[in-house]
Amino acid sequence: GIDKLQQFCKIAGENQFRWAWSDTCCIDKTNNVELQESVISMFSWYRSSSVTIVYLSDVTDEQSFRNSVWFTRGWTLQELIAPRLVWFFKKDWTPYIDSKQNHKEDPQVVKIISEITSIDRTVLNQFVPGLRDVGCDEVKKRMSWLASRRTTKIEDMAYCMMGIFGVHMPVMYGERKNAFVRLQKEIMNLTDDLSLFDW
Repeated sequence: GIDKLQQFCKIAGENQFRWAWSDTCCIDKTNNVELQESVISMFSWYRSSSVTIVYLSDVTDEQSFRNSVWFTRGWTLQELIAPRLVWFFKKDWTPYIDSKQNHKEDPQVVKIISEITSIDRTVLNQFVPGLRDVGCDEVKKRMSWLASRRTTKIEDMAYCMMGIFGVHMPVMYGERKNAFVRLQKEIMNLTDDLSLFDW
C-alpha cells in the first residue's frame, strides 16, 4: 500500500537517489501498450538499476528469510538475478544485513539464497541473460529455478522467464498455457539444448 511506497521512496532519498521506480504502482495495467513494454523490458530495467530494493514483508530473522514468500513468486526470480546490486529490507524496513554493500555478495546471505533457490552462488552475481555460449543442460537448469515458484496469472510463468532466456515475444493475457509453449519455441530458436523438455 501507500506505506510501503512511502518507505521505499524514503530509503531511496536517504541514499541520494532522485528517482525511484516501483513495479507495483509504476505500470498501468489497463494500458495494453504500456503493459506489453513493461513485461518485455522488466529484466533489462532491473539489470540497469543502480540498486534494487527488495522489501520482505514477512521477514524478521534468518528463519523467516528462508521461508519468505518472496522466494516462491515467479516474477521475483528476475528481481533476484538481474540486478547487480540488491538490498533486502525486513518487515520493519531495517536492512536484512547491516551493510550498504551488495547483499547478494555477502557470503552468508548468498549461501542461504543458494540453498533456498538451488541457484548456484556464482550465478547470483554473474548471471548472463540469453543462451549464447552456454553449456549443455543450461535450459533445464534455468527452468528448474522456476519449478517451485508460482504466479497469479498462468501466462506469467512464461513471461517472467523471457529476460532470463533473452527472448522476446508478444504478451497475450488470456492464452493461458500456450504462453509457455511459445516460450519453448522461442528458446528452441536459440539453442539445440534438448534439456528444455527435461525439467
